[in-house]
Amino acid sequence: MKIKNLLFVAVAVAGSLTVSAQSNLLNAKTPEEIGKKTAAQMISDNDKPLPYGYVHDRDVLMGKTIWEFIDIDERINFPLYYPIDTAFVGKERRSLFDVLVKNIKNGNIKEVYADDYFNTKKTLADMSSSFTYIDTIPAGFDEINNYFDDYKKGKKVLDPQFINKQDLTAQDISGYKIKGFWYFDKRQGELKYRLLALCPVTPEARDIGKDNPDVIDLFWVYFPAIRDVLHEAKAFNDKNSAMPITFDHLLNSRRFTGEIYKEENVYGDREIQQYMKDNSQNQLLESERIKEKIRSFESDMWNY
Repeated sequence: MKIKNLLFVAVAVAGSLTVSAQSNLLNAKTPEEIGKKTAAQMISDNDKPLPYGYVHDRDVLMGKTIWEFIDIDERINFPLYYPIDTAFVGKERRSLFDVLVKNIKNGNIKEVYADDYFNTKKTLADMSSSFTYIDTIPAGFDEINNYFDDYKKGKKVLDPQFINKQDLTAQDISGYKIKGFWYFDKRQGELKYRLLALCPVTPEARDIGKDNPDVIDLFWVYFPAIRDVLHEAKAFNDKNSAMPITFDHLLNSRRFTGEIYKEENVYGDREIQQYMKDNSQNQLLESERIKEKIRSFESDMWNY
């Protein structure tokens, strides 16, 4: 009987932590009420991401900065990529890329940089050409040439059918680059990880639709500064859709897989592909060697 009561309490507590993905689903009288929270729900859900603990520099016995690439074609990384078509899903379900771009445009994310060392800040105006590409198609130029004087004097305006507009969307993402710091905390005697920066890897809007387009580092965001934004955005939980995972939780708990493509080194932080050229297998082996080197530091701290 006690076990049954314990299970009931556990289920009740889990139910009380349910967040916005299914808000008011069982109480809604019309479809419009689904997802709308009551005032009491909004107060109870007004939480913040779990703050990082203070780490003194003297407590860091070993540290190593690592750069990784997250391939969104890997199944475990799908929560970072989908949904790419938001027409048939709820308003609360958005991809990580949509969350980042939306909050950059509305000003909630300000720590946006051109590089992973945070040397040069990027503004929305700097990135507008990467987000949207607008050009006149050949038929549009013919139209302008035929009625040049009218267009020059402003008597005619070019019809939208002659304008090609391409917007960069979540489906165009190739992956994400992340920068993080592995360190051994000697006060607590364990190896820990701190995510420092995040970067979508995409083609520019002008290259969408081309075969094998070149991809760029679209922008780098300083991760600790965007935790509140990512805490409000939810990733889909395939095991339990009533309990979605915040992007902040997903990334901090490393619920993804990535390949190391660079570590800080004496050669100016050169990438693996710069000294393991034209051999993908050796590059993967080098990535695994770096991982094992970090793991071994913790295990070598103890005597058995």
